[in-house]
Amino acid sequence: MQITTTVNGHPYSKDVEPRTLLVHYLRDMLGLTGTNVGCDTSSCGACTILLNGESVKSCTVLAVQADGQELVTIEGMATESGLHPIQKAFQENHGLQCGYCTPGMVMAAASFLKENPKPTEHEVREALEGNLCRCTGYHNIVKSVLAAATAMEGVVL
Repeated sequence: MQITTTVNGHPYSKDVEPRTLLVHYLRDMLGLTGTNVGCDTSSCGACTILLNGESVKSCTVLAVQADGQELVTIEGMATESGLHPIQKAFQENHGLQCGYCTPGMVMAAASFLKENPKPTEHEVREALEGNLCRCTGYHNIVKSVLAAATAMEGVVL
């Protein structure tokens, strides 16, 4: 089956097997390996991307379901002028350790901050509940999201 998607602002038309997961479409067919496969059970959130502006775990979506949709992966967050404010906040606040969960955390944070641009610490913790990190105690991840919220005040996502 042929699907057409817009990924990080670029149009793609590809033939896919009906059972291909979106995460494998992104990684294997488009070469966007920033979206990680973590658990294959939708528990960890390492595969989180934006689908029409909403965060989704791409291991739970079939590629055919994304036909005609707009996707943003971690590769689409930075611009020619530099890192996205969320990425920069993660870097500056040590919101990563091994980095495996970071793309999913950043994408989940982007969706969350679009909905709630001035969150509390508790709200950030609740919003990232579906994204697991095996290296940190989440303190610096939460700190990063709060710093990003401050840096992005007045910026439209």
